Amino acid sequence: MDAVDKKILNIIQKEFPVHPEPFNVLAGMIGITEDEALARVTKLKNDGIIRRIGAVFNPKKLGFSSTLCAAHVPPDKLKDFVETVNACPGVTHNYRRNHAYNVWFTFIAPSEEAIEQAIEAIKAKTGIEDIINMKAVRTFKINAIFPL
Repeated sequence: MDAVDKKILNIIQKEFPVHPEPFNVLAGMIGITEDEALARVTKLKNDGIIRRIGAVFNPKKLGFSSTLCAAHVPPDKLKDFVETVNACPGVTHNYRRNHAYNVWFTFIAPSEEAIEQAIEAIKAKTGIEDIINMKAVRTFKINAIFPL
């Protein structure tokens, strides 16, 4: 990554342009062409630096439910489990931890029942039964920005 890539990442983490031509606006903020901005963002996505670009909504205010899940996944089943979880449209984060419950993921769905059904489907597909659903009792919102 060069200095331009870092500028792009710093901007899109907190102020991605909500505009009919967002990459044109982004390009103007940095001093490059729209084509270059789009090409750089595409490369950063293809290289796995950018996981996704999208809005972050408050699920509760939209009438949705959300939860944090933890799973105990043996190393030989890790790849399949992660791919299965990542394929679920309601999963917003999925990461490994150095813990007996070594895979943690957040899930958003229209209802608690939909979350339970998705967890049961993950269990059925992967054979991993040891998944804990930790419904939030109190919500803390942390702004995760990584200055580059």
